[in-house]
Amino acid sequence: MRRLGHSLALIAVALTAHAAGPAVNVLNADASYPEGPVWHEGKLYYVEYGRDAITVWDGHGNQRVWSQQGCGPSAVVVNRRGEFLTTCYDNGSIGRFDAQGKKLPPYTEDSRGNKFVGPNDFAPDAAGGFYFTCSGDMSHGPVTDGKVFYIAPDGTITQKITDVRNANGIALSKDGKHLYLVETDANRLAVFDVAADGTLSGRRVFVNLDDLTGHKVHIWPDGVKIDSHGDIYIGQSPRELGVPLAGTIFVVDSKARQKRTLLLPSLQVPNFTFSPDEKILYVTAVDELDKPYRGKLYSIENR
Repeated sequence: MRRLGHSLALIAVALTAHAAGPAVNVLNADASYPEGPVWHEGKLYYVEYGRDAITVWDGHGNQRVWSQQGCGPSAVVVNRRGEFLTTCYDNGSIGRFDAQGKKLPPYTEDSRGNKFVGPNDFAPDAAGGFYFTCSGDMSHGPVTDGKVFYIAPDGTITQKITDVRNANGIALSKDGKHLYLVETDANRLAVFDVAADGTLSGRRVFVNLDDLTGHKVHIWPDGVKIDSHGDIYIGQSPRELGVPLAGTIFVVDSKARQKRTLLLPSLQVPNFTFSPDEKILYVTAVDELDKPYRGKLYSIENR
């Protein structure tokens, strides 16, 4: 997720895929900066940053299930107690509510009093905890103070990584041994080794996005997800209209070799999640660079 201050502009969107490409469907044509989706109990939950809300798609329609003015939600997950957690990008907290929509006390700092600046995205682990990113302070030029925190199953929060250049999307490998982190302002995907106790080390660049685009255009990487085959999906959020490769999701293997791309008819494709069988990718997309951040929720054939 990246907040932008450009003039209002709406791109023309084709709602059908090219005949030779995978089938694309619009599940919500009236979303407002949709982001951070998660599949839970047969329903797709996602945030709408522009409406300070969380919305659910049940296979037939979309319904708002939670809202909090000033939150600026960026992603949503569900913990093992059935509580929903959302990264409140604007107010620097992790919002919480139960399955009935009752608001719970938010998380606002870690166990040592470190505050959250721009909470952004989640990555669950096998233990029932969640890593999450905080983008950092964007008010003074290039961002260099992004961080990664971890929420343990008991709710204890610890700081894991600092000095990230705009921490954004985050994903854990299926074996739990590697954590992938998007550094948007550095235009790269970094990777860390994960020890048995959750300690992160061995920070290194996994792939530079300029290498994936053939240096045709500087994109701004956003969300990242990993499928059961170990393939890594990287979304993007261009900061201007009419750029090459807009709406493209890049898919690479565990060696950072590009395997394929998925193309959506929107400007930004910041985040996504898989159907349970991974045959469908649900994509949150944004068509405008300014309020009201009109966007869409898509499904696209994945295999």
